[in-house]
Amino acid sequence: MDLNDVVGYTLRIGVIISIVLILIGFVFLYRDKDFNELVSPYSRINTSVINPNSVPTNAFSGNGLDLILLGLMVLIATPVARVLIGIIQFARERNIIYTIITIVVFFNLMLAIFILPFFIH
Repeated sequence: MDLNDVVGYTLRIGVIISIVLILIGFVFLYRDKDFNELVSPYSRINTSVINPNSVPTNAFSGNGLDLILLGLMVLIATPVARVLIGIIQFARERNIIYTIITIVVFFNLMLAIFILPFFIH
């Protein structure tokens, strides 16, 4: 199996897992008595105050909103994994320019995902 196959499977599996998590989360959320309040455009739910570290724990305990957020996290992580595989692919091909460019892209993604949110709060 070459890396193009790995990239294809990574993207497909990431999207499928995220869709399944979001659908299960929606079903769990629909069963919740506060569903109408959650889906209202005037909802008081603010996802920016939810701690991302607690999402996996709460998701596996059956919280629908956290399952949806976990599905979105998987969806965001899927193209990040594709960039990481791209670094490996270009390094194996000894393409120095594209390896450096892909490392810069990966660094920018990590900066935007993990570092910048601490400065925004």
